Amino acid sequence: MDKILNSGKKIDAGLSHLADVVDQRRDAFKAGQADPKTSYTALLFSKGDDGILKKIGEEATEAVMAAKDARNSNLAADQQKLLVGEMADLWFHCLIALSQFNLRPEDVIAELDRRLGTSGIEEKAARKAAGKE
Repeated sequence: MDKILNSGKKIDAGLSHLADVVDQRRDAFKAGQADPKTSYTALLFSKGDDGILKKIGEEATEAVMAAKDARNSNLAADQQKLLVGEMADLWFHCLIALSQFNLRPEDVIAELDRRLGTSGIEEKAARKAAGKE
């Protein structure tokens, strides 16, 4: 169990560090110190909410297709590697969106922690009853 907890802390720390880098690049873009012609992160921030959210949709679709390819290949190692790459792209773009809305991965992790031990079916029903879905 300790190994799982330590692994979770490493993941949290890794996401937090990456979010720090994204936030720094966002701030550099806003200050005119990052050029969208030379910085992909600045380019994403230059596109605003709609451009960032559109990119998440594109990356999510690519992740879905990679997952289907992985399953159809009976989880072949090369297809698994492609799926991991697509998920990394998706997570990165989600970090961009969180930063755009002044949020952090810690906010998402806190929400997941809050839900821990609650049935997903119960959670969804509670959101629906509260008019949040």
